[in-house]
Amino acid sequence: QRAVPHPVGKLGAMLKIDTHAHILPETWPNLAEKYRDDRFPVMVNADGRHRIYKDGKFFREVWANAFDAEVRIAEYAKFAVDVQVVSTVPVMFSYWAKPSQALELHRFLNDHTAEICRRYPRHYAGIGTVPLQAPTLAIQELERCVDQLGISAVQIGSHIEDWNLDAPELFPFFEAAADLGVAILVHPWDMMGRDSMPKYWLPWLVGMPAEQARAACCLIFGGVLERLPKLRVCFAHGGGSFPYSIGRIEHGFRMRPDLVATDNARNPRDYFGHIYFDSCVHDDAALRYLIDVAGIDSVMLGTDYPFPLGEQEPGSGIIALKLSNVEQSRLFHGTALEWLNLPYSRFAQDDTE
Repeated sequence: QRAVPHPVGKLGAMLKIDTHAHILPETWPNLAEKYRDDRFPVMVNADGRHRIYKDGKFFREVWANAFDAEVRIAEYAKFAVDVQVVSTVPVMFSYWAKPSQALELHRFLNDHTAEICRRYPRHYAGIGTVPLQAPTLAIQELERCVDQLGISAVQIGSHIEDWNLDAPELFPFFEAAADLGVAILVHPWDMMGRDSMPKYWLPWLVGMPAEQARAACCLIFGGVLERLPKLRVCFAHGGGSFPYSIGRIEHGFRMRPDLVATDNARNPRDYFGHIYFDSCVHDDAALRYLIDVAGIDSVMLGTDYPFPLGEQEPGSGIIALKLSNVEQSRLFHGTALEWLNLPYSRFAQDDTE
């Protein structure tokens, strides 16, 4: 049964939790140098600027709000957002790497996330990362996150190199996540069509939404969600194009079950209400539609902070809908607490239950 959100605390302030917020350490081990492999991302700090390089080329510049916990808290406070549920940046996944080398990076990132949450427990919750190219190692790191680090959620890519999320090799990982009660955030990465659409930022504008549709369809049509009904999965970026093309997907399921329903005979639309989405869609009408098709109990605040494609005023998309206090509270914290399986009291200092 769905949890009932708390509309306000004792001081009248509604708890707001951003479930899609990226964070990096200010620096991390230079694995490109250590393993003589430029594919590993490297942070270069020079003249007060922080730049990430990958494949020996400049990838992205980041600022203090990408890694400074107190700067981030202050920026969020401007928008009355209390809690950041932080996950790494997908470029760090490194699913292409040798498993032991990738594990070294993932463990460092998870330790960093856990330390941030330990130092600022009222403002941060953590989402871990695991080397999914080696599912056995990924399960071991998942168990470490839960048992030693206090992290009960994990972010994964929309595909793992040549494996889509229905790959049999990945099922033991999903099974372990379900058994451990770990929430999963699916994030697009390594976007399809990259080589054929290099201009206009199209991999991020077109490829990202398609990646999420691919991930959702694979988890559904591959029977992963059917076999693991307790698995709590959220699709970042509002599920990409998946919710907005469910009519076509369902029509294909009905008209060509010989092609679509080969591994799962259940209608894909039935999974709405059992999967989660963040609110990062950048359009009021799109967010209204997402709530209509997925149900308000399945949508939660997510911003993609602190990057340009993120919601620049956290929570503004939800506020623009002018919903009731009860509806807003569901979107601002109720769904997030349910997905993460965390109590309201974990963050709301002024609430008594």
